Amino acid sequence: MRKGFLDSTLVVVAFAFSAVLLAQTAKPSGAVTSIPNLSGTWNRGIGRTAAGVFDDDAGGVPFLGFTKQDPPLQHSAMEIYQANRKGITDPRLKGRDDFDPSNSCFPPGPTRIFTIPRPFEIRQTTEVVYILSEMDHWVRRIYMDGRVHPDGYPSTWMGHSIGKYDGNTLVVDTAAINETTWIDTLGHPHSDALHLVERIRRPNHDTLEIEVTFEDPKAYTRPWTGKKAYQLQPPTYELKEDVICEEYRKPGLRNDGFEFIKP
Repeated sequence: MRKGFLDSTLVVVAFAFSAVLLAQTAKPSGAVTSIPNLSGTWNRGIGRTAAGVFDDDAGGVPFLGFTKQDPPLQHSAMEIYQANRKGITDPRLKGRDDFDPSNSCFPPGPTRIFTIPRPFEIRQTTEVVYILSEMDHWVRRIYMDGRVHPDGYPSTWMGHSIGKYDGNTLVVDTAAINETTWIDTLGHPHSDALHLVERIRRPNHDTLEIEVTFEDPKAYTRPWTGKKAYQLQPPTYELKEDVICEEYRKPGLRNDGFEFIKP
């Protein structure tokens, strides 16, 4: 009998101690207790009025670009942009094929992928968020482990990306991006000083919103922001295999643009 009483007393004390410990270690009110679920396969509704001409996004933003108004280009960058679009009168059409780096098998870069009419998939882990693109099966890694951009990091096609969660939003900081890429499919250029801040969130279950702030003092007169939205695809949706160079292209720069081969 005495043993049973002691056992009961010990259990009560243990629960009381656990309650005190939990109270001391509990997260403060309002703290983030879970990360937002951004995983899934995402795509945009595609409407066409003619070959290569896509309907504008909501608000009149070109399907292949980020903003309705022209970005604030520096004079030197404006000359490159005008060359990329020489002879193209419809503002909804992509930049010239013979000046398009992707048409010579070069990677699209971290933001142009969001203006291409192809789906992409997001997969989240504790340490890395992956963006898997159907276009040429490109993979982008966003490191979530608290690291910073390494000093002297080499310029790469997708850049170096680090991220953190801010409430229901994934905030991504990207630098060290190869200046050969376009920032969109219209042909807007950038320099080696390009710095991106992306805010990726899910305003509702079926919609993904990506807001990008572009900062590049060598190519633009001030930072500017663009936004795109995507729709969730069914769980059975599969990314297809896509290889650009299999279709038509060969690497190699020439003086007046990029060299490419048609099928």
